[in-house]
Amino acid sequence: MVAGGGYPEACDTPARKLLYDMVSIPSPSGEEEQAAKRLVDFFEANGREAWIDEVGNVRAPASDAVLLTSHVDTVPGDIPVEVKPAAEDDEVGEPGEPVLWGRGTVDATGPLVAMAVAAVKTGVSFVGVAGEETNSRGARHLVEDRDAPEAVVNGEPSGWDGVTLGYRGFLAGTYVNTSESGHTSRPEPNAIQHAIDWWHGVEETFEPADADTPVFEQVTTKPVSVDGGLTDDGLAVEATMDVQLRVPPNRTVDEIHELAETELSTGSVHWKEPIPPVMESPRTELARAFRVAIRGAGGDVRLLRKTGTSDMNLFAAAWDCPMVTYGPGNSDLDHAPDERLPLSELDRATAVLSDVCRDRP
Repeated sequence: MVAGGGYPEACDTPARKLLYDMVSIPSPSGEEEQAAKRLVDFFEANGREAWIDEVGNVRAPASDAVLLTSHVDTVPGDIPVEVKPAAEDDEVGEPGEPVLWGRGTVDATGPLVAMAVAAVKTGVSFVGVAGEETNSRGARHLVEDRDAPEAVVNGEPSGWDGVTLGYRGFLAGTYVNTSESGHTSRPEPNAIQHAIDWWHGVEETFEPADADTPVFEQVTTKPVSVDGGLTDDGLAVEATMDVQLRVPPNRTVDEIHELAETELSTGSVHWKEPIPPVMESPRTELARAFRVAIRGAGGDVRLLRKTGTSDMNLFAAAWDCPMVTYGPGNSDLDHAPDERLPLSELDRATAVLSDVCRDRP
């Protein structure tokens, strides 16, 4: 395999070199092109055909026994790219081992690179998708543009010994309302109060009956922005509120949408395209292959359910095939200002992925 040159001493394998390169290239959503080109160069240097499609995905088709896919984009954030030894009290990595710091090391450039290297080693298909952190444009295009593979491994941080089987769904919308202006001493509620009342009703609707219900099994509600006040002409009060609801696999997005709408007494909600929840079986041949590979590498397998959402939700809704999410990294560091990855974890995850892909018929 071939990767670039001029690396820290610890970046002494193709996977480590490629990760250092990729993390060094800023790739926030909408600005993935340079990072995508580096991925294409990596595949071509290793004898694989690869190209960037019309929405920015890196496509490297081969055997569809497994499709390895992760996202090229990251969230914004300038974290100096450097390799440092893990501190004695650092929960990430063994004391003294090399740790790569930088935006994307965990979410999800680390998983992306592990998959790219494993795809070259084993000859399976690979796609680096665009826009996962915003609108999942890459994954949405992918499921429309190609048939289902035999199995999918989606790349997100699970830890090298963890396999993610479930994600909650996602429903986002914007509440909009307008009321006549009037003196603030008047008792009639204005648009801002109507927005607040509606959201309080939504929160109460989805309050779990049992306080001990795991978060993964709850519908959770979150307002993410609120704007309101007099219009420029002073004749009305306007209010807008952006909201998000997370949907567990035992509920449907349509059901949650209807219940939220029921709480409306005035105003309207403009809903965005929803993402359904997903919960995969731990008994598929793909999940079994991961358990065997992780145990073979000396790990104690952890089967995970995530309270967020990933592109796996979209793949599961479109493709009827076994799938899991897997990748190196501590997901507590997603989007964090101290995002970092022990290089040994990248090595272990790459080895596990390679074993899994070789194990597929």
